[in-house]
Formats: sequence, structure tokens, C-alpha cells
Amino acid sequence: MKKQNFLTKIKSEGKLELVEPSEEISKSYIKKSESYISSAKLLIENDRLEESISITYYSMYYMSLALLFRLGIKSENHTATMIIIKEVFDLDNSDIQKAKKERVDKQYYTDFEISKEDAKTLIAIADNFNIKIYDFIQKLNNEKIKKYREKLQQIT
Repeated sequence: MKKQNFLTKIKSEGKLELVEPSEEISKSYIKKSESYISSAKLLIENDRLEESISITYYSMYYMSLALLFRLGIKSENHTATMIIIKEVFDLDNSDIQKAKKERVDKQYYTDFEISKEDAKTLIAIADNFNIKIYDFIQKLNNEKIKKYREKLQQIT
């Protein structure tokens, strides 16, 4: 119930809304996600671990937005996007939640240590998450899109 109240609040603020489904916007976010994960890998190879963590998360977030826009859901809130992944699509969102926590910790705080292995592990998690979301997008059809849009409307 708490999550639904949060989504209702975000919707009332205009940060969550149903829009026209767009394969074009979805594909743009997929490309952006792929670019970010590639950049994260380059950053690791150049010992820019903190920055790698941040854009690894954004790779996952952009793949999530690709899913939402494919269905015509516009979300301007990271937490709402993660809730929708779980509550509307019944997909595991724990990996992106972990990546977001890592990004926040590394981006806003200084009292941490990160190893190359930690960064590589997060990238492997992101690769797996992105593949799952991409596969989910590929299996969508008009009937499923309608069903998921209706489910979002019911919980908001």
C-alpha cells in the first residue's frame, strides 16, 4: 500500500503519466543504456572506478526507461521507476536498487573504498539486468502492453 501511495503522489505531481507507447523512444534508451555500460567498462580499465559505478547504474536505469516508454509510461522519478518494474511487471528490481545505492554512496560520500573487482561485479549484474529487461521488451505485444498499462492505472 505504501508503494501505491508513493506512485499516486508522483502521478499527482505530474512525474508519472501514461503517454503514447513509443518504440522509437524505447530504442533510443536502449542505445543509451548500451553506450553507458560500454563507457563503464572503459572507465574500469582506466581505474576510474567511482565514475564507473555511477554510469553502470544509469545503464540499468535507461534500460528500465526503455521498457516504460515501450508501454507508454513516462516516469521522471528513479524510485517510482523501480517500483513499477516490480509492481507492474513483476520483475525483480533488487539489482537496480543495489546499483542505485552504490551510485548514491559513491557519488555523494567520500568515506568508501571500491575495488576493481567490485566495479566489475556491478557491471556483470547490470549486464544481466539489462539483458532481462531487453528480453522482456522484445516479448511485448499489444495485448500485453494494454494489460500492463491497465495494471499501472489500477495501482495509481
